[in-house]
Amino acid sequence: MLKIGTVYRYSYVPDHVPVIVDGMPNYYHETYVPGYNSFKFQKGIHFSQSVTGPDGIARCPVIIISSSPHKAGSEDTPWQDEYNPDHGYVLYYGDNKSNDKKPDDPSLSNSKLLELFTVYKNTDPTIRSHQAVPIVFFERTTVDGRSKGNLRFQGFGIIDTIELVTQYDSKKNTYFPNYRFNFCVFTLKNDGEGFDWNWIAKRCDNTLTIDQTTQYAPNVWKRWINEGSASLHLFRRNVASQFYVPELQQKVSAGSLEQKILDSIYHYYDNRKHMFEYLAMEATMILIEKSGAKCTPGWITKKSGDGGIDFVLRIDIGSNQLAGLKIIVLGQAKCTKIDTPTNGVDIARTVARLRRGMIGSFVTLSYFSRSVQVEVKTDEYPIILINGKTVATIVLEQLIKNGLPLSQLDQYLDSLEAKYSMQNRSPEDILYY
Repeated sequence: MLKIGTVYRYSYVPDHVPVIVDGMPNYYHETYVPGYNSFKFQKGIHFSQSVTGPDGIARCPVIIISSSPHKAGSEDTPWQDEYNPDHGYVLYYGDNKSNDKKPDDPSLSNSKLLELFTVYKNTDPTIRSHQAVPIVFFERTTVDGRSKGNLRFQGFGIIDTIELVTQYDSKKNTYFPNYRFNFCVFTLKNDGEGFDWNWIAKRCDNTLTIDQTTQYAPNVWKRWINEGSASLHLFRRNVASQFYVPELQQKVSAGSLEQKILDSIYHYYDNRKHMFEYLAMEATMILIEKSGAKCTPGWITKKSGDGGIDFVLRIDIGSNQLAGLKIIVLGQAKCTKIDTPTNGVDIARTVARLRRGMIGSFVTLSYFSRSVQVEVKTDEYPIILINGKTVATIVLEQLIKNGLPLSQLDQYLDSLEAKYSMQNRSPEDILYY
């Protein structure tokens, strides 16, 4: 029984006997199927060995998707896969890695996923039942300084959408096409929040028909087979948000790429902390636009006479003159040490400057304590809180997007000063941009 969020030990030599290895649950023990080869994999997209049941239907028991997001931005992994099972999705870049092949070349696993996509979207329940393959997601992660052999289970699901994208090959200094797969992670709330590998074992059993194996499937899989992807929103995993985000979840891991980015940012703005406002403006705009809204950049306020506001921008909702809405965002930027919690007094000062039709954005390199979050929630402050971990993630995304290695972080930060102007104006002026 695999549990979402649990890290399993994935040893080089498969041995299903020990329950615990190196103090962690043994992956091979949890996925053991008698008479079937171990589910050992090396590639990011792994199709397990096909079997044919007495109904004559050949089936792939399971597809395993794995990735190492902590390596994002490196020369070996210049893209950034994203695992977010609590909100029901995984964004994953396919296995085309150069301009030497087309992204759907038959030799690539991309092509197999493209074929399966038509099955997942098929309106015929029989086709879905007989041809669809469950996809399980593992994230390779670091445990106690050990970066290899650790798999965090991140759920199971199907392909939701596929997008053709352009990627950058830093080794060859060239661009190439690839597919980005948006996987829907299914809910397991009706199965005790556990994924029973016995279902996969039954799919490996060539004495069972495909219909017989479905009896062992999670409830959500049976519902999806019957109702199809038109009801996908009902099957997507969605974890209710906590009242506050624990400090530990806001902090970057020691020695991680995110920590290196935050340290570099902090030292870049050393002795000129006010220039951090450019990055704070950038991070706020990107974060808002990720939600689907459109932003209009305003300006960075001059150091003198800024009235406690560091930057101004605008959120545009809708394009209709009558039905549209323009919201002023007043921003505050604090280039603090990454291990020092944000002072609630600074947030209160930002809120005090808000007037009707405005919201705030508070951007820091550190994190927000529970007491600060409780105050913001309890008093219903209309303010966006952006911590250092989020800033690091956004910066990493932009480096990858612009084809820049981490060593050229300063170049990216330099570019922001030319991107946004510095002015002293009334915040309301942005309504007329």
